[in-house]
Amino acid sequence: MTETARDTKSARTRRRVVDAAAHVLVRRGYAGTRLSDVAEVAQVQAPAIYYYFASRDELIDEAVAVGLHRARSLVSEALDAAPPDLRAIDRLGIAVAAHLRTLLTHSDHAAAAVRTVPQLPEAMRERHRQAQRDYVDVWRALVAQVRAEGDLDPGLDPGTALMVVLGALNWTAEWWDPARGSLDGVIDAAQRLVRDGLAATEQP
Repeated sequence: MTETARDTKSARTRRRVVDAAAHVLVRRGYAGTRLSDVAEVAQVQAPAIYYYFASRDELIDEAVAVGLHRARSLVSEALDAAPPDLRAIDRLGIAVAAHLRTLLTHSDHAAAAVRTVPQLPEAMRERHRQAQRDYVDVWRALVAQVRAEGDLDPGLDPGTALMVVLGALNWTAEWWDPARGSLDGVIDAAQRLVRDGLAATEQP
């Protein structure tokens, strides 16, 4: 086996371990995630994980970092694909849909990041704060544009409204069951609630 082939196989195995860590984190949380469970999902021997990561927390750090990056990237891509003349309130609906699809179906990493960051020790949370701020800034810019276009209820504080919206969207990961209802139904309900909840009484 050539050195390049060995490196490629090693990189694939590392990604598989990180993916497995995200899968376990979603289901068991920070405290319940064990390397033996990660190894079983990744189909590697548990000691082999230490070839790639010095500790359990280093592996969890990586899984959370990938999730935060993926969530921001997928939402940003959905917004970039929208027509440039679309009103911000409609772009906000696109972001809602992209966030929910990423969180609930596209990525164990995104769901792991949303669920796990509040459970992490303070030192670990601090390492992910900038990535969280960067993602929230995408939404903050959207809400600011909604306000600039006159579509935001002037009685609402934009920052508070945004945190309520993101909190509600993130909470869907705790209760949504694909066996009991379609994702499209959840997205439609969320878009309607966000739009109607933020909208100014009189549209310009």
